[in-house]
Amino acid sequence: MSQDVSFTSPSMYVEGNGLILRCKDYIKKLGSRAIILTSNRLNKMIGSRLSNYLQSNGVSNKVVIFGGQSSMKEITRIAKLATEFQAQVIIGLGGGRVLDSAKATANKIHIHVAIFPSLASTDSPCTRLSVIYNDDGSFSHYWFYNSNPDLVLVDTKLLTDAPKRFLVSGIGDALATNVEAQAVEQSHGDNLIGKKQTLFGLAIAQKCEDTLFKYGKEAVTCVGVNADTTAVNKVIEANILMSGLGAESGGLAAAHALYNGTTAYGKIPRMHGEIVAFGLLTQLFLEGAGKYRLNKYLDFELSVGLPTNFKELGVPTISDEDLMQIAKVADSPKDTMTEMPMKITPYMIVQAMRGANAYSRMYEAEHRC
Repeated sequence: MSQDVSFTSPSMYVEGNGLILRCKDYIKKLGSRAIILTSNRLNKMIGSRLSNYLQSNGVSNKVVIFGGQSSMKEITRIAKLATEFQAQVIIGLGGGRVLDSAKATANKIHIHVAIFPSLASTDSPCTRLSVIYNDDGSFSHYWFYNSNPDLVLVDTKLLTDAPKRFLVSGIGDALATNVEAQAVEQSHGDNLIGKKQTLFGLAIAQKCEDTLFKYGKEAVTCVGVNADTTAVNKVIEANILMSGLGAESGGLAAAHALYNGTTAYGKIPRMHGEIVAFGLLTQLFLEGAGKYRLNKYLDFELSVGLPTNFKELGVPTISDEDLMQIAKVADSPKDTMTEMPMKITPYMIVQAMRGANAYSRMYEAEHRC
């Protein structure tokens, strides 16, 4: 008997140079009263100019400075301010947690949401979910919505001017998309919408991976000198649009579950995508991947500067006890480890992490010039 399949996406995605100060027509379709949620740093850089630009073009607005954590407490605070302002749309201008908070606020008070990512470091802008954290920064839960953002507007100039580490982190996040989607397909599991995968969603996940392998190294080199090139634009699209759609409609598995486990540990000083990149290697060990497949992903991660072992993650002497702490959280029945095509235990996760660490160090030593 057939099962329901599902694919979802933002109502509109637009990408181009200088779009933030050319956004009036897109925003006016969503409302004439807007909250701009952003960080203090970004407000000084571009947020205040966006506010003045919108005000002069008929969109009344109020800037709200983000409190730093996409927690329920912060979302409630933002929602109160937006309600008092009678906002019709909330614009999230910033990184992942700002954007997650903007989506959560829009869902909470039933207004439109426009997502303006300032970094290409994660695939969260396009998704119909938010990652909710506790006030201490540890992972709490995923919050799923009935629809994706109304608008995702990507200003490539803003993203290209950011330090290249952010693009590299986004590559790490996006690189896991196809590997995780394939695991979900093998397990006949569910995607993040709670349905079965579509062929279209799987095709996007594959195209995401193909784009990264074709343009990733070139794009990282260009961003290092703030060059807004075709390769950079293609990788930005892969990091944000293709990865977001591929992950949401294709599903997540071990790589992201492992990241969630590390937030409870709280001592790995690396970005989301950097940790997911190591989670990808761990997932390959859990799957029993052969040498060719392991080397394909490991070699690419090394070529763009992603961390591939404990030392590069900033925890060279992490203990087995700490690894087990991470593994137990990652193996939660509420997380995406359940979508793997085999039964996984915390012990298996620890051994896979240790194996990925050792193999990476051996590989680097053998290929060091």
